[in-house]
Amino acid sequence: MKIYPTLNLQHGRVIPTTGQGGPSAEAPLDLAARLLDEGATRMALVDVDAAMGKGNNRDLIAQILQRCQARDRKVCIQVAGGIRSSDQAQFFIDQGAVWLVAGTILHKSSLVSEQLMARFQPFLTAAIDARGGQVHRSGWVDTANLSALDLALRAKAYGFKRLLFVDIPEVPGADPDFATAEALALATGLPLVMGGSITSLRHLDAAPAHLGLKGALVDALLFREDPGLLALLQAACA
Repeated sequence: MKIYPTLNLQHGRVIPTTGQGGPSAEAPLDLAARLLDEGATRMALVDVDAAMGKGNNRDLIAQILQRCQARDRKVCIQVAGGIRSSDQAQFFIDQGAVWLVAGTILHKSSLVSEQLMARFQPFLTAAIDARGGQVHRSGWVDTANLSALDLALRAKAYGFKRLLFVDIPEVPGADPDFATAEALALATGLPLVMGGSITSLRHLDAAPAHLGLKGALVDALLFREDPGLLALLQAACA
């Protein structure tokens, strides 16, 4: 199971995935460096402001990507949040991103989705943010009259080769919706990475039993709080 520590960036700080609680006192660059020092070889960066259409953290993400590029071992970084044009996609690729996540644009503009796919297919991951099997968008601030399964099948039709299912929990600490994750993977035949509600060793221990689930995004702040999670990350990246 591949593990991706996830930095959710808002106003230049790292916030919890759920948005509950204040930003971390640790600077994003320092947190990223610490995770890399601990052995992480993958990381996910989410621009929460850009996803919500309220500014962006593009320069900060570029700095983190550049720091990762300077490491003596390869670090694979996924960037998400507000990637809605070819220029934005090209910028992050030029900075060293390995994967780019397209989310809201999948159900707002078929034209832009097709344009991105034509130029950047090897880099693209389709994001499906859902609660109870129903899609949420624009940084989870509004809902779409669309099921997660319908969006996953649409993404496959566009030509996406990789899915990210962000499971938005009904309440903090709720068990992950592994049933929807497995259904999406089986219906599309695409490898799927899951995040959002995976917050504990128990969740990660349960994940490999579900067909098609290849990786998990875990809030980077949790690795500081739980030594067991950190040990599992180090083992996964060894």
